[in-house]
Amino acid sequence: MCTQPMDMRAGMDTAMAQVLKAFGSIKPHCAYLFCHKRGHRMKELVHDGLGIWLCVRRLERGKFHWFQVHQGETISLSSEQLQALIQGLPWQRIGQVQVVSML
Repeated sequence: MCTQPMDMRAGMDTAMAQVLKAFGSIKPHCAYLFCHKRGHRMKELVHDGLGIWLCVRRLERGKFHWFQVHQGETISLSSEQLQALIQGLPWQRIGQVQVVSML
């Protein structure tokens, strides 16, 4: 996941250049996520081991729960977190152990 917003008019070549700038390389079996400034559109560049494809997802209502970090930083997500993010769910809490103790 990249924190730098991407222009949703960007095509494959521009998306690949932004992935190379943010991540340094495009690795097989990895997905690279970029969000629109307003947060309701997301682009995903995927290298599936055979080729590279570009996907765009737009939410009709609400926004993607994008991580707030310093400009230019990147974040790795688990497959469960990725699925939650794509569905527009708050993915940041997935995988955290929620301990309940008696007071």
